Amino acid sequence: ARALRHSPVAVTVVDRRAHHLFQPLLYQCASGILSEGQIAQPLRAVLRRHHNVSCVLAEATDVDVKARMVHARGPEGGVLRLPYDDLIVAVGLRQSYFGHDDFAAHAPGMKTLDDALDIRRRIYRAFEMAETAADDRERQQWLTFALVGGGPTGVELAGQIREIAGHTLDREFQKIDSARARVLLFEGSDAVLGAFGPRLARRAARTL
Repeated sequence: ARALRHSPVAVTVVDRRAHHLFQPLLYQCASGILSEGQIAQPLRAVLRRHHNVSCVLAEATDVDVKARMVHARGPEGGVLRLPYDDLIVAVGLRQSYFGHDDFAAHAPGMKTLDDALDIRRRIYRAFEMAETAADDRERQQWLTFALVGGGPTGVELAGQIREIAGHTLDREFQKIDSARARVLLFEGSDAVLGAFGPRLARRAARTL
């Protein structure tokens, strides 16, 4: 849309969310360091100077190629029909569980703001549950966090959870020592941040 701002065309951006998300900082939103407004900008604000661009809050549900028409559903369920000359479908992405979609109920992904806020709730709720645990075994279970994937997001979130446990929540609770929280980082290859090369991978492992 931005690349077409000086072209003699009318651009319609259809999105089911009204914001543009900077995904690399989702982990900071998930850990409570940044608010959602700091990593998500309204689409209309991002494109406000592009006078040939209009934004429509809706979810595309179908495309009638023969009639050159996009069918969409508005936020209140209303049906929209949007004609087009040229169609660009930006399908985005979704979490992959490598053929084990049943893991989704226990291991939320982190691709959207809703995902990050859900993870934030889970992290802080775990400390609250540990505070009211019946015994040490249950308490340690609540204070154990398992992360799957030693890429940038997994490594950054692992570090942030330790920061929360050791600093942010230091002396916040009466019955638990939040610094006793354990973070387990699982990675299928032989190194964290393996895609960044052996030197940075070794440095990340030492830091963790």
